[in-house]
Amino acid sequence: MEQVNASEFKARCLRLLERVRQTGEPIEILKNGEPLAIVSPPPPRRRKRVLGAMRNTLKGPVVDLIEPAESGWEALKKTRR
Repeated sequence: MEQVNASEFKARCLRLLERVRQTGEPIEILKNGEPLAIVSPPPPRRRKRVLGAMRNTLKGPVVDLIEPAESGWEALKKTRR
């Protein structure tokens, strides 16, 4: 693991952070020769599944799509029960 003094890290912060992101190697930051912090890359992002993303999100009565539709009044009576 690379070690960098805090003053050097402050001067080259963005460059060092970019190196950590690209290489995946953490950097230890020292202050007066003592470890102060460790900069490491974030864990890899998990991609969301596209298929099935809307599963279990529908609410309301279950309707049979094959049967003919009921009139508007009949449908309202069933949903209010």
